[in-house]
Formats: sequence, C-alpha cells, structure tokens
Amino acid sequence: MKIAISMHVKFALGVLLAALVILGGEYFLVKWYPKHQQHVADETLKKLPYRNDALGFEMEIAAGLYGRVESFPGGVKITRPKFWSLSPTLTITSQPNPDQAAEFSPQVLAKWQTDGTYQGIARYDFEHLKINNRDAVMIWHYKDRLMYVTARVISPDRIIEADCTPGREDEDLYLRACEESLRTLKVAGPEPPAPSDSSSEVIDLTAIQPKKKPAR
Repeated sequence: MKIAISMHVKFALGVLLAALVILGGEYFLVKWYPKHQQHVADETLKKLPYRNDALGFEMEIAAGLYGRVESFPGGVKITRPKFWSLSPTLTITSQPNPDQAAEFSPQVLAKWQTDGTYQGIARYDFEHLKINNRDAVMIWHYKDRLMYVTARVISPDRIIEADCTPGREDEDLYLRACEESLRTLKVAGPEPPAPSDSSSEVIDLTAIQPKKKPAR
C-alpha cells in the first residue's frame, strides 16, 4: 500500500534537511577547518635537523620542505615531491671566500639592496641581518611566476647561499617555512666574537653639562 506524503510534510522535511546542511557547514567552517589549517601549518613548519660537513653548514629545515636530497658539485638540492603541483625546493651552495672577510663589503650590499629597482625585479625586498652571529642578507624576489627567498651567509672560510621557493604550494605558509629555515643556517668554523654591549658603558655627564658663566 502506497503512503501519500503531503506537501506540508515534504516542505518540513526539506527545511529540516536544509537546516542540517547549514549546521554541518557552520561546524566545518567554524570548528573543524581552522583546527585542520593549524594542524597543517604546525606539521609544515616543524623543524628537522640537517647537516652537511662537505659544504660546511648545518640548519633546521621545515618538514614541509624536507624531502628528496640530491647532491651536486658545490651544493645540495632538497625537494618535497608533489604529484599535483610544482614542489617546494631548497637549494644550498657553498663556495670559498677568497678575501677571508667576515662581512660583506658595503659595495656588494649596496648592489644587492638596489637590484630590485635597477633590474626591475617584482616583489623585491632586501634585509641585512645577522644569522647565528654571522653577517648575512636575505632577499625576496619574484621570478618565473614563483616567489623566492635567498639567504647569503659569510664566514672567513666560505660563503653559503640558500635559495628557497614554495613552488605552487600555499605561498604564505611555505614562504614562512623558507624564511624560518634559512634563519637557522649555521656555517662551520670558529665563531665570530660577540658584539660588545655598549649599554653598560659609563658616560661622564660632567663632560656634557654646560659650564657656569663667571660672575660679573
């Protein structure tokens, strides 16, 4: 025997089903998805140690970048294989420092700082900084429809250059993975002397106090 369902019942069931879909979507957007994103970010940024004695450096590489390691003369290429997109890649090279200088020259720094303007490089940015107490630079630039960040660290023995790209992955997340990894670069060799702390320097205030005018 066929049971007839009235239009009112069908409408009520439709409303109930729509409400369940809306509630499920709200739970997905508000509860589950942000936690999932945070979990993905944590797993991507988790640091894994890497050391290469032949090239003279060690660092901590974000897990999202760490994958297949391929050595070549003077360098190493680390790729996280992705079947559906262009993979994140970290390429590190080491070359001798013929000048044995502990810092980059002002001329070289000035050139790197202005390359974006003079060469018309998109999304170019430059930072001169210390990485593990050694003179270093980081350069962000856009090339071949991909974003790159490059770190160069100098020691009296060698110059290490690390070039990292997120590939076609989430640019914000994987660029952060590149930056955090590059900031851990540690070049082999004697540590440079720590900068002196000028905050404890005693200043003779009497030397800068105005002298009293003689009485007339």
